[in-house]
Amino acid sequence: MYEVFDIDLSFYRQDLRVFIPVVVGLIGFVIFWFTYKSEKFRQKLLDKYGADQGSARLIIYTKFLGGFSMGVLPAVAYLIAFPETTLAQLGLGLPAETLFATIVWTVGLGGVMAFVIGNNAKKPENLQYYPQIRAREWDRKMVIGNLAGWAAYLLGYEFLFRGVLLFPLVEQIGLWPAIAVNIGLYSATHIPKGLKETIGAIPLSIVLCILSVQTGSIWIAVIVHISMAWTNTTIALKHHPDMHIKKN
Repeated sequence: MYEVFDIDLSFYRQDLRVFIPVVVGLIGFVIFWFTYKSEKFRQKLLDKYGADQGSARLIIYTKFLGGFSMGVLPAVAYLIAFPETTLAQLGLGLPAETLFATIVWTVGLGGVMAFVIGNNAKKPENLQYYPQIRAREWDRKMVIGNLAGWAAYLLGYEFLFRGVLLFPLVEQIGLWPAIAVNIGLYSATHIPKGLKETIGAIPLSIVLCILSVQTGSIWIAVIVHISMAWTNTTIALKHHPDMHIKKN
């Protein structure tokens, strides 16, 4: 005879405080990732703009798309469900009482991570992945677009992980369970970049989550992550044997 255990399938409004960040955040990442991996989209850009410019536009377009799909969509969905919530409560504020700590940690951690990333950026294993734009000849517009794309992407990315996916979950399930969810999802997004980045994302996620909760703000995570990306992509471009920047 067919038997199952009784479970309570009731769905309460408060469940949305966890459901929306995780599910809509996943949807946002899926939109970004499969647009980036779309061979049809890639080929369309390559056919229209050529190998170098097409490669650049693919990365820059999808970076801005990712910033929107991962940063804006989950936040909008959450604010629609809970209109009493403010953006500051999701980490976009800059509380005056923690401003000094935010500045100290941003400068200190940002400097340390930029130093570590800078030493690693020129290594052959890093040059396999970076710069993500695989153009042989770069112009000034491409360099600026690359940096702007990283900034837009990481603002949305960190708003998701250290904001929408953190503060509501801390309130609902507690600090360390929320950090555990953050670690799992954040580290998983680094799997395509190899084992080293996947493992390295774990301690970084813990530190950034704790600092975000302590300061009530995502801005340490945003600025530190952008400084890491800019340092990595700039040094990798400088040392990549098959890439160069046009002088004019």
